[in-house]
Amino acid sequence: MVRTRNADKSAKDEVSQEQSIEQPTEQPTEKLSESAAATSENKAETQSDDTKDDAASKARERMNRFKALQARAKSATERNLKETAAESQRLTTDPALLNTLSRKHAFASHNLLKADTEANGEDFERKRAWDWTVDESEKWDRRMEKKQRHRDNVAFQDYTQDARKIYKRQLREMAPNLESYEKDKLAAIERAAANGDLEIVETEDGEMIAIDKNGSFYSTADSTGFTESKPDRAAVDRLVNDIQKAEEVRLKKRKERRGGDDDADVTYINEKNRQFNQKLARFYNKYTTEIRDSFERGTMI
Repeated sequence: MVRTRNADKSAKDEVSQEQSIEQPTEQPTEKLSESAAATSENKAETQSDDTKDDAASKARERMNRFKALQARAKSATERNLKETAAESQRLTTDPALLNTLSRKHAFASHNLLKADTEANGEDFERKRAWDWTVDESEKWDRRMEKKQRHRDNVAFQDYTQDARKIYKRQLREMAPNLESYEKDKLAAIERAAANGDLEIVETEDGEMIAIDKNGSFYSTADSTGFTESKPDRAAVDRLVNDIQKAEEVRLKKRKERRGGDDDADVTYINEKNRQFNQKLARFYNKYTTEIRDSFERGTMI
């Protein structure tokens, strides 16, 4: 019994010692949990503040974008209103009337200036010439003469003159390829120099001169070297397009002469004759229709 009591006593002492050892370890744990809770609360508050700041910045950004869109819509509305007003004014204004008014204003200004000049005893044409230089005046005179010649030559004279006019117009519209020309020219010079037909001589000024030894390089009236020239694909296509355009113009004029009907009979030799035939048809077709039909059927007696 004594041993049992001693054992129980020793067991109680050990338990009390363990509790005394465990008690000081529980206090720091509670402090750590409190500090962790405080830290988590601080983090939560910080996160909530950051969230609020982000929301505020996003709201400000959306507001700025909305204001920019409003300003753009306002400017677009004002611009559309101005363009609509200008278009409406343009549609309500007759351009022919404006041209007529401007022409009348120019004539009135000219006549008024002429009357004032003559009233002062001055030469009107001489005074007008003061506004231009001699070169400008001569250039204007040449232009007027050319315009008058062109106006006089508009009417059909003969096919030779008509072909000449077409040829001159095509020359004016032709755009030569100078780069390709220079390239072909250099290639021809190099080829002739290699064959010995040309001699390249340098002058004292440093200028290079090509001398034709036997007179076969430069073309003359008896030269046939152009027969060996082969045009490129682009030049051939350009020629084909020109021919097609000329054919389209010819067919268009033919259709206009026939009044838009390609199958109609051509009973006139020019526009005046066509108009005269139409006038006759309006008055006499009701009398001659049966006779013409009989002629076409071959039953005319």
